[in-house]
Amino acid sequence: MTQALIIDNDASSIEVLQRLLVAQNVECTTILNPSQLEIIRENSHKADVIFLDLEMPHINGFEVFKVLHSEIGSTVPIVAYTVHTSEINMVRDLGFHSFLGKPLEAARFPDQLAQILSGKSVWEP
Repeated sequence: MTQALIIDNDASSIEVLQRLLVAQNVECTTILNPSQLEIIRENSHKADVIFLDLEMPHINGFEVFKVLHSEIGSTVPIVAYTVHTSEINMVRDLGFHSFLGKPLEAARFPDQLAQILSGKSVWEP
């Protein structure tokens, strides 16, 4: 079964993404506290895809990305998903695999996920 890691401090955002993933038969691990870097590191190796919010307290998504990227490189797609769609170019320049703007669109998500899991980047604000 496909495994997703969701790193976001907003429980309602996690719930929405989790429902969309479960509908696609994806098992989810969620991390509400991004400062738990050791737990993130452990779970990143088990994931087939990682969804990372960019704006979180204490440690932002860019800092978490640096840790993840140093651990797993580009072996697991790391998807920025955020309301800050103006940061799409910065995300691309830093080496994220894909970008999905919040709120996620339920009708488009299955195709977006399939593309990401097949190795194709998705850049949709």
